[in-house]
Amino acid sequence: MHASLSAGHTLVANASVRTRVTIPLRFADGYEVTAEAVTFHGLADGKEHVALVLGDPTAASAPLVRLHSECLTGDVFGSARCDCGPQLREAVERIAATGGVLLYLRQEGRGIGLYNKLDAYALQDAGLDTYEANTALGLPEDGRDYTAAAQMLTALDIAELDLLTNNPDKAQQLRDLGVPVRFIRRTGVFATDSNVRYLHAKAQRTHHTIALPETATVTALVG
Repeated sequence: MHASLSAGHTLVANASVRTRVTIPLRFADGYEVTAEAVTFHGLADGKEHVALVLGDPTAASAPLVRLHSECLTGDVFGSARCDCGPQLREAVERIAATGGVLLYLRQEGRGIGLYNKLDAYALQDAGLDTYEANTALGLPEDGRDYTAAAQMLTALDIAELDLLTNNPDKAQQLRDLGVPVRFIRRTGVFATDSNVRYLHAKAQRTHHTIALPETATVTALVG
């Protein structure tokens, strides 16, 4: 059985809600919020993606949504080589304030997996940027597919959304999959001495809307 999408859009198989459970979240800086964690049956890639429903998504005509790719090193261990951990923390608070959903997607390393990501780090230490390192390993620059994300949003009855991202590919893929994206809301820019080269590569190679500061000191510039 397939969802009925408008002409020119990819047909996406239906998924359904499996479980809903309330989880109190607490971040290292003391910020606390309650989320409803939602799991799903029938996701296209068979992975255990999860949605965190924050605030009241029905309060706005287009709830705020973020597609956040899993990053063990940044989200859990606080690695400063990327901006994933700060983006996750920012997204939860911004979504909770307006009502919406954070999709936590099991796509470590832009879809190449944890071990390959760490192999790519070693190549970056030798001078390659994050995209060059992936291709040097025989892997895609960005292997993420957001079909499962579109299924999750449909199962949650989200008909239109505002997307929290600096990555134009996320919005384009959702639109191609028949998910209407009303506006793109830019995330903050979290630059450190350890990740500024990585952020430059994202801006230059895949056109992320990142306005980098003149220095590489820690900063948070919300667009």
